[in-house]
Amino acid sequence: MPPDNYPSSVLELNDVLITLDGQELISISDRIEPGEVLTVMGSSGSGKSTLLAYIGGFLDPVFEATGDIILCGRNIAKLPAEQRRVGILFQDPLLFPHMSVGGNLVFAIPATFRGKVARKNIAEQALNEAGLDGFFNRDPATLSGGQKARVALMRVLLGEPDALLLDEPFSKLDAARRGKIREFVLGEAKRRKLPVLLVTHDHADADAAGGRVFELSGE
Repeated sequence: MPPDNYPSSVLELNDVLITLDGQELISISDRIEPGEVLTVMGSSGSGKSTLLAYIGGFLDPVFEATGDIILCGRNIAKLPAEQRRVGILFQDPLLFPHMSVGGNLVFAIPATFRGKVARKNIAEQALNEAGLDGFFNRDPATLSGGQKARVALMRVLLGEPDALLLDEPFSKLDAARRGKIREFVLGEAKRRKLPVLLVTHDHADADAAGGRVFELSGE
Protein backbone atom coordinates (compact mmCIF):
# COMPACT_ATOMS: atom_id res chain seq x y z
CA MET A 1 0.00 0.00 0.00
CA PRO A 2 1.08 3.61 -0.54
CA PRO A 3 3.54 5.02 1.99
CA ASP A 4 3.01 8.21 3.94
CA ASN A 5 4.57 10.24 1.11
CA TYR A 6 1.81 9.19 -1.32
CA PRO A 7 1.45 11.90 -4.01
CA SER A 8 -1.21 14.46 -3.20
CA SER A 9 -4.01 15.75 -5.42
CA VAL A 10 -6.65 18.48 -5.50
CA LEU A 11 -10.31 18.26 -6.51
CA GLU A 12 -12.01 21.40 -7.81
CA LEU A 13 -15.70 21.85 -8.65
CA ASN A 14 -16.12 24.88 -10.89
CA ASP A 15 -19.66 26.19 -11.41
CA VAL A 16 -21.20 22.74 -11.17
CA LEU A 17 -24.95 22.91 -11.78
CA ILE A 18 -27.24 19.88 -11.78
CA THR A 19 -30.90 20.15 -12.75
CA LEU A 20 -33.86 17.81 -13.17
CA ASP A 21 -36.67 18.82 -15.51
CA GLY A 22 -35.36 22.38 -15.38
CA GLN A 23 -35.39 22.46 -11.58
CA GLU A 24 -32.08 23.22 -9.89
CA LEU A 25 -30.90 20.52 -7.52
CA ILE A 26 -27.29 21.49 -6.83
CA SER A 27 -25.15 24.51 -7.55
CA ILE A 28 -21.65 24.38 -6.15
CA SER A 29 -18.14 25.70 -6.67
CA ASP A 30 -15.45 24.52 -4.26
CA ARG A 31 -11.90 23.26 -3.91
CA ILE A 32 -10.92 20.25 -1.83
CA GLU A 33 -7.28 20.12 -0.82
CA PRO A 34 -5.22 16.93 -0.32
CA GLY A 35 -6.36 15.18 2.85
CA GLU A 36 -9.31 17.55 3.28
CA VAL A 37 -12.96 16.51 3.56
CA LEU A 38 -15.85 18.51 2.17
CA THR A 39 -19.14 17.27 3.62
CA VAL A 40 -22.36 17.75 1.68
CA MET A 41 -25.37 17.56 3.99
CA GLY A 42 -28.92 16.98 2.92
CA SER A 43 -31.98 14.84 3.52
CA SER A 44 -32.81 11.76 1.44
CA GLY A 45 -33.68 12.74 -2.11
CA SER A 46 -32.02 16.14 -1.88
CA GLY A 47 -29.46 15.34 -4.57
CA LYS A 48 -26.38 14.43 -2.53
CA SER A 49 -25.71 11.18 -4.36
CA THR A 50 -26.47 12.87 -7.68
CA LEU A 51 -23.47 15.13 -7.15
CA LEU A 52 -21.25 12.11 -6.53
CA ALA A 53 -22.62 10.46 -9.67
CA TYR A 54 -21.65 13.51 -11.74
CA ILE A 55 -18.14 13.56 -10.31
CA GLY A 56 -17.76 9.81 -10.66
CA GLY A 57 -19.00 9.70 -14.24
CA PHE A 58 -22.19 7.68 -13.86
CA LEU A 59 -24.89 10.36 -13.70
CA ASP A 60 -28.32 9.17 -14.88
CA PRO A 61 -29.15 10.86 -18.21
CA VAL A 62 -32.46 12.13 -16.78
CA PHE A 63 -30.36 14.81 -15.06
CA GLU A 64 -28.63 17.68 -16.81
CA ALA A 65 -25.26 18.78 -15.49
CA THR A 66 -22.72 21.42 -16.41
CA GLY A 67 -19.50 22.66 -14.87
CA ASP A 68 -15.89 21.56 -14.67
CA ILE A 69 -14.47 18.84 -12.43
CA ILE A 70 -10.73 19.45 -12.11
CA LEU A 71 -8.73 16.63 -10.57
CA CYS A 72 -4.93 16.78 -10.49
CA GLY A 73 -5.08 19.65 -12.94
CA ARG A 74 -7.16 17.92 -15.61
CA ASN A 75 -10.84 18.39 -16.41
CA ILE A 76 -12.46 14.98 -16.03
CA ALA A 77 -16.07 16.11 -16.56
CA LYS A 78 -16.29 14.59 -20.05
CA LEU A 79 -14.21 11.48 -19.42
CA PRO A 80 -15.74 8.00 -19.00
CA ALA A 81 -15.87 6.80 -15.41
CA GLU A 82 -12.98 4.36 -15.80
CA GLN A 83 -10.62 7.15 -16.82
CA ARG A 84 -11.42 9.58 -14.01
CA ARG A 85 -9.33 7.97 -11.24
CA VAL A 86 -12.08 8.62 -8.71
CA GLY A 87 -12.82 6.05 -6.02
CA ILE A 88 -16.26 5.75 -4.45
CA LEU A 89 -17.46 4.00 -1.31
CA PHE A 90 -21.20 3.29 -1.13
CA GLN A 91 -23.62 2.51 1.69
CA ASP A 92 -23.31 -1.18 0.84
CA PRO A 93 -19.84 -2.74 0.54
CA LEU A 94 -20.78 -4.37 -2.81
CA LEU A 95 -18.17 -7.09 -2.48
CA PHE A 96 -18.24 -9.72 -5.22
CA PRO A 97 -19.89 -12.77 -3.61
CA HIS A 98 -18.28 -15.24 -6.03
CA MET A 99 -14.76 -14.13 -5.03
CA SER A 100 -12.84 -14.55 -1.83
CA VAL A 101 -11.94 -11.50 0.24
CA GLY A 102 -8.49 -11.57 -1.32
CA GLY A 103 -9.94 -12.05 -4.78
CA ASN A 104 -11.98 -8.89 -4.33
CA LEU A 105 -8.81 -6.95 -3.58
CA VAL A 106 -6.70 -8.48 -6.34
CA PHE A 107 -9.42 -7.56 -8.83
CA ALA A 108 -8.91 -3.86 -8.04
CA ILE A 109 -5.11 -3.80 -8.39
CA PRO A 110 -4.07 -2.03 -11.60
CA ALA A 111 -2.80 -4.23 -14.44
CA THR A 112 0.57 -2.49 -14.23
CA PHE A 113 1.28 -4.71 -11.22
CA ARG A 114 2.09 -8.03 -12.86
CA GLY A 115 2.51 -11.51 -11.47
CA LYS A 116 0.08 -13.58 -9.42
CA VAL A 117 2.34 -13.73 -6.38
CA ALA A 118 3.10 -10.01 -6.41
CA ARG A 119 -0.59 -9.09 -6.72
CA LYS A 120 -1.50 -11.46 -3.89
CA ASN A 121 1.20 -9.92 -1.70
CA ILE A 122 -0.21 -6.44 -2.33
CA ALA A 123 -3.69 -7.63 -1.36
CA GLU A 124 -2.42 -9.35 1.78
CA GLN A 125 -0.56 -6.22 2.82
CA ALA A 126 -3.78 -4.22 2.39
CA LEU A 127 -5.65 -6.69 4.58
CA ASN A 128 -2.94 -6.43 7.21
CA GLU A 129 -3.24 -2.64 7.23
CA ALA A 130 -7.00 -3.01 7.63
CA GLY A 131 -6.54 -5.28 10.65
CA LEU A 132 -7.70 -8.31 8.66
CA ASP A 133 -4.51 -10.33 8.47
CA GLY A 134 -5.23 -13.92 7.39
CA PHE A 135 -8.57 -13.07 5.74
CA PHE A 136 -7.40 -13.56 2.13
CA ASN A 137 -9.29 -16.83 1.56
CA ARG A 138 -12.36 -15.91 3.57
CA ASP A 139 -15.82 -15.83 1.97
CA PRO A 140 -17.16 -12.23 2.11
CA ALA A 141 -20.45 -13.61 3.41
CA THR A 142 -18.71 -14.64 6.65
CA LEU A 143 -17.56 -11.10 7.48
CA SER A 144 -19.20 -8.67 9.87
CA GLY A 145 -20.52 -5.35 8.61
CA GLY A 146 -17.46 -3.52 9.86
CA GLN A 147 -15.08 -6.04 8.28
CA LYS A 148 -16.89 -5.75 4.95
CA ALA A 149 -16.59 -1.97 5.13
CA ARG A 150 -12.83 -2.24 5.68
CA VAL A 151 -12.41 -4.60 2.74
CA ALA A 152 -14.51 -2.33 0.53
CA LEU A 153 -12.33 0.66 1.39
CA MET A 154 -9.09 -1.19 0.75
CA ARG A 155 -10.44 -2.40 -2.59
CA VAL A 156 -11.16 1.21 -3.57
CA LEU A 157 -7.72 2.39 -2.43
CA LEU A 158 -5.93 -0.42 -4.28
CA GLY A 159 -7.32 1.11 -7.47
CA GLU A 160 -5.06 4.12 -6.74
CA PRO A 161 -7.71 6.86 -6.99
CA ASP A 162 -6.80 10.55 -7.01
CA ALA A 163 -9.95 11.46 -5.04
CA LEU A 164 -12.38 9.62 -2.77
CA LEU A 165 -16.17 9.96 -2.78
CA LEU A 166 -18.11 8.69 0.24
CA ASP A 167 -21.82 7.98 -0.28
CA GLU A 168 -23.05 7.58 3.31
CA PRO A 169 -20.82 4.53 3.82
CA PHE A 170 -21.38 4.47 7.58
CA SER A 171 -25.17 4.69 7.63
CA LYS A 172 -25.86 0.94 7.73
CA LEU A 173 -23.35 0.13 10.45
CA ASP A 174 -24.50 -0.34 14.01
CA ALA A 175 -23.56 2.30 16.55
CA ALA A 176 -20.78 0.20 18.06
CA ARG A 177 -18.93 -0.08 14.73
CA ARG A 178 -19.82 3.24 13.11
CA GLY A 179 -17.31 5.40 14.95
CA LYS A 180 -14.40 3.00 14.44
CA ILE A 181 -15.05 2.50 10.73
CA ARG A 182 -15.57 6.22 10.21
CA GLU A 183 -12.23 6.92 11.89
CA PHE A 184 -10.52 4.23 9.80
CA VAL A 185 -11.91 5.45 6.46
CA LEU A 186 -11.21 9.13 7.07
CA GLY A 187 -7.80 8.36 8.55
CA GLU A 188 -6.72 6.31 5.53
CA ALA A 189 -7.88 9.04 3.13
CA LYS A 190 -5.96 11.67 5.06
CA ARG A 191 -2.82 9.54 5.23
CA ARG A 192 -2.91 9.13 1.46
CA LYS A 193 -3.57 12.86 1.01
CA LEU A 194 -6.74 12.27 -0.97
CA PRO A 195 -9.36 15.00 -1.37
CA VAL A 196 -12.62 13.58 -0.01
CA LEU A 197 -16.22 14.49 -0.74
CA LEU A 198 -18.57 12.99 1.85
CA VAL A 199 -22.34 13.09 1.46
CA THR A 200 -24.45 12.37 4.51
CA HIS A 201 -27.52 13.34 6.50
CA ASP A 202 -25.77 12.49 9.79
CA HIS A 203 -24.21 15.44 11.64
CA ALA A 204 -21.94 13.02 13.50
CA ASP A 205 -20.28 12.18 10.18
CA ALA A 206 -19.70 15.86 9.46
CA ASP A 207 -18.30 16.43 12.94
CA ALA A 208 -15.90 13.49 12.57
CA ALA A 209 -14.75 14.68 9.14
CA GLY A 210 -13.83 18.03 10.65
CA GLY A 211 -13.86 19.94 7.38
CA ARG A 212 -16.21 22.42 5.77
CA VAL A 213 -19.89 21.61 5.37
CA PHE A 214 -22.03 22.44 2.34
CA GLU A 215 -25.73 22.23 3.14
CA LEU A 216 -28.16 21.70 0.31
CA SER A 217 -31.04 24.16 0.27
CA GLY A 218 -34.63 23.11 0.36
CA GLU A 219 -34.21 20.29 2.87
